[in-house]
Amino acid sequence: MVVEAGEGVGRITLNRPERGNGLTPELIRELSDSVEMLDLDPAVRVIVLAGNGTGFCGGYDLVASAEKMLEGEFGSEDAPKGSPLDPDVQAANHDPSKTWDPMVDYAGMSRNVRAFMSLFHCTKPVICKVHGFCVAGGTDLALCSDLLVIAEDAKIGYPPARVWGSPTTSLWAYRLGAQQAKRLLFTGDSLSGEEAVATGLAIECHPAGELDDAVDALAARIAMVPLNQLQMMKLLVNQSLYAQGLHQTQLIGTVFDGITRHTPEGYAFQQRAAEAGFKQAVRERDEPFGDFGLGSRS
Repeated sequence: MVVEAGEGVGRITLNRPERGNGLTPELIRELSDSVEMLDLDPAVRVIVLAGNGTGFCGGYDLVASAEKMLEGEFGSEDAPKGSPLDPDVQAANHDPSKTWDPMVDYAGMSRNVRAFMSLFHCTKPVICKVHGFCVAGGTDLALCSDLLVIAEDAKIGYPPARVWGSPTTSLWAYRLGAQQAKRLLFTGDSLSGEEAVATGLAIECHPAGELDDAVDALAARIAMVPLNQLQMMKLLVNQSLYAQGLHQTQLIGTVFDGITRHTPEGYAFQQRAAEAGFKQAVRERDEPFGDFGLGSRS
């Protein structure tokens, strides 16, 4: 994670380009801590979230854990022994030969949701800059941000809706409306940058070579407004989503995410990942839809 600030703009950049900026417990904690630090900096009025490398974020980095039957998927080596984030507890929880405890699963994933939602709860506007790909768990970061600015040739979507995943932050319907959200989640299809703007998921799209300048210009324009005004406007708009039941939807989405990994189809997908490798299992899941290779790791 790279964190910078200057001229009223705070910048958080995911910095695991060799892994498609895949999400790990450490990266998720760093994200939350970085948002809090910039939120408390009185000189920062707007935050820009971006990713280094060929794409913004390919979702959870699950290659090793899926191939080892999910050992330590959500665990943390420094977690207290026996806690929900203890790798040994997580490994037992996700072992198909053992009893699944859905509340251990929920305890781990709900912490990730809280970290992603730090972008939403942050009192300052957050712009997410997406290039290349933003898929699976990466979309949680984009949708929890206030404004999405995307490259025209980028791809954004949630392929795990096909098997082995449910969007935990559950913001698709709130950002797109019910029908468009169903269209994407019924198929796991992804949108181009231009399509994301047309459906209202993104606020702007630009040629890839012009994306940085466009985001910088928008951030500078927002930074001209007094901080207290920005904070009030964000709080005002966010209340409408709370009133529509966002908290309850996220609870259901997070519980469903655990269930998707313990259905017959979920177990079969996991077994195939253990036998042939996670990338091959994802390839076999997505190739019938004609869109394998968007950077998805989950």
